[in-house]
Amino acid sequence: MPKNRRESLIYTVMMCFTMVLWMSLYNVTLQKGGMSASVIHDAWMGFPIAYLFAMCCDWFLVSGLAKGFAFRYLVKPGVSSPTKTVIAVSCCMVVPMVLIMSLYGAAEACVHTGQWGSIAWIWLTNIPKNFIMALPFQLIIAGPLVRFLFRRAFPEGSIVMDTAR
Repeated sequence: MPKNRRESLIYTVMMCFTMVLWMSLYNVTLQKGGMSASVIHDAWMGFPIAYLFAMCCDWFLVSGLAKGFAFRYLVKPGVSSPTKTVIAVSCCMVVPMVLIMSLYGAAEACVHTGQWGSIAWIWLTNIPKNFIMALPFQLIIAGPLVRFLFRRAFPEGSIVMDTAR
């Protein structure tokens, strides 16, 4: 887990990249009915804006709320095991991000189809589909992979906060 604000930003960049790319591939695959080269193309073309949106939502909105909830109701920092803390924070991050990004995906679908009257229906049907993919992917694959890569690239104590300011 990141130890300071700089580490948190780098970690968030890595995690958002992984999650948004995977979920983009997943959602376009669902939309087109199977995996193909056009799915990869369409997911990649939509990725930059989705990534920026997810980064902003994660950094400015979800992260603080999710960690606040997790540390107030689920785990105690310094008391709970690191594994329990990681699982609690990850779950608390996935829930609001799925809600927000499912709405983003519904809006994106409405932009492409012009059927804005169906945004609520698309959003509500996207939520369970995205949740059943995002939570296990976060807990089993993305979380461990990003934490491993993050600590390999930035060993503990190598990113120091600038205290001169």
